[in-house]
Amino acid sequence: MAATNDPDPGKLMSSGFTISDGRDDSIIVDVGTTIPAAAIVPIAPTHRHRLRPIEQKPAGTLVVHEIYRSIQGESTFAGLPCVFVRLTGCHLRCGYCDTPHAFFEGAPRGLDQVVEAVLELGGDLVEITGGEPLLQPEVHPLLTRLADAGKTVLLETSGAVDIAPVDPRVRVILDIKTPGSGEAAANLWSNLDRLRPTDEVKAVLCNRGDFDWAVDVVRRHRLVDRCPVLFSAAFGAVGPTELAGWILETGLPIRLQVQLHKILWDPAARGV
Repeated sequence: MAATNDPDPGKLMSSGFTISDGRDDSIIVDVGTTIPAAAIVPIAPTHRHRLRPIEQKPAGTLVVHEIYRSIQGESTFAGLPCVFVRLTGCHLRCGYCDTPHAFFEGAPRGLDQVVEAVLELGGDLVEITGGEPLLQPEVHPLLTRLADAGKTVLLETSGAVDIAPVDPRVRVILDIKTPGSGEAAANLWSNLDRLRPTDEVKAVLCNRGDFDWAVDVVRRHRLVDRCPVLFSAAFGAVGPTELAGWILETGLPIRLQVQLHKILWDPAARGV
């Protein structure tokens, strides 16, 4: 085997990851005793560096990019004050990603520290986002503790990691990656069967081809019968007025979503 800077295959790292040397080149998240099953995250060997910011973190911590209070800009909760916890690290590279700074920036924080910071900011609504928050196993006790504290907890996830272990009190906002994202192959389709009425599905659309593809997914999986479905226009790629017309053509109860925070503040602004 050629020399590599990656951790040894099969080695359990402090983050809870185990890198597999199997043919699927997967990284397995060791979920320990608090989560019923491991999440398998396929990743090419050439992309393993994407997880380095969270591979070597101290056990029991979360690598956090930022915690702040703002106006919720997306989902059916758009417009409400919300505390955001943005975790570091993502194994995907969507072409329209507006938070690439979360790929590598961040610092380890203890679970108690994160919960305390959220409670100090106040309010009833909390969103855990990223990056891909489900890559860090410690996110699960964080979600549970926030729900125990009486918060309405949203989890925004790429749809590429198993949502089965998520606390049932948490409202999952599940992305469906379209072909235009460059990451459609990462969709974990079994997640659609786990959606509940309190969850939400969203798709970010880069062109008419993405729209037609997403409508086909919605119809085949009967998603509007499961939970709210939201379509967003990739910022600068599709106009919201154009997307509104497409949605009206379908006759489906799909919600048009605009990124409210990009209207209220500079689209490149952080912490809003």
